[in-house]
Amino acid sequence: MTMNKDYAVFAANKAVELLNIDSPTGFTKKASAWVSKAFEEFGYSTKITNKGAVIIDFGGKDSEEGAVLFEAHTDTLGAMVTEVKGDGRLKITRIGGLMACNVETENVNIYTRDGKVYEGTIQLENASSHVNKDLASTERTFDNIEVVIDEMVKDADEVRALGIETGDFVCPNPRAHVTASGFIKSRFLDDKLSVATLLGFAKFIKDEKIELKRHVYAMVTVYEEVGHGGAASIPEGITEAISVDMGCVGNGLNCKEHQVSICAKDSGGPYDYDVTDKLVKAAKKEGADYAIDIYPFYGSDVEATLSAGYDIRHGLIGPGVYASHGYERSHVDGVYATLLVLKGYLGI
Repeated sequence: MTMNKDYAVFAANKAVELLNIDSPTGFTKKASAWVSKAFEEFGYSTKITNKGAVIIDFGGKDSEEGAVLFEAHTDTLGAMVTEVKGDGRLKITRIGGLMACNVETENVNIYTRDGKVYEGTIQLENASSHVNKDLASTERTFDNIEVVIDEMVKDADEVRALGIETGDFVCPNPRAHVTASGFIKSRFLDDKLSVATLLGFAKFIKDEKIELKRHVYAMVTVYEEVGHGGAASIPEGITEAISVDMGCVGNGLNCKEHQVSICAKDSGGPYDYDVTDKLVKAAKKEGADYAIDIYPFYGSDVEATLSAGYDIRHGLIGPGVYASHGYERSHVDGVYATLLVLKGYLGI
């Protein structure tokens, strides 16, 4: 059975929808609701856990091999107000691996606890080049960048009168866009692009009325960026869990944006040899454009699952993503290659 590339295009477009829902770790309720509804529209049953993860039951036969779990995450990097400054600006603390140098001059949404949303911009303190002679040479840190609120405020009291306070979430604009040439550009492709890839795979299974040879689940977690996304609520019977996350693109690595990455080892150590071998064989069988890489500064949901004590074999794949944790870029071809590996892995 062949898979049309249209499923990758579908996934890219659905990713843009999800990317436009602000969902830094700890503020993911709307994104989880979107994910649950999107899978339910194809007839899948879903469950939202106490923690906020979405578990999707793909169905399939009971097998001696046990069930398979695909893990992706919809939580993203972001920030939180840590101080309302005397001049009406906001000091922020990062959520996850957000980098100050990557968010300077980015527009943001500020969410108050009474449901209001205000706009602002992250700037270096004293950001005018005609005033600050050290503008170019100053290292950007979360101690010297600030949010300038797009409201007529001049002190902390006027900011608090808007309802803005310490603990409010600050969400950088994703600027999600798919180019005519198939490039997918946005913040937070890690990992909303892979969530949409799993949705595209779910659509393929329904469209083709495929009866899966093994029971398959997906879990879209909401605390991956802080390390414990996949640590709870794993369905019974799982013997293999595969994190569908981004593949890294950069110096010294093989993967490009148009490929699927198969990770052999990251900061948590090597992935299961047999699972990784099966992923490679699936890529070859399906003719997927793939690369095998090692990521020294990377961790994934399935490692949190292992750390929580689950007895599973684990693997990691995903479409190639350049400029990770910044303004990222991938390609529809990388999504398609990832879909093909998922198809081949399940023997469809």
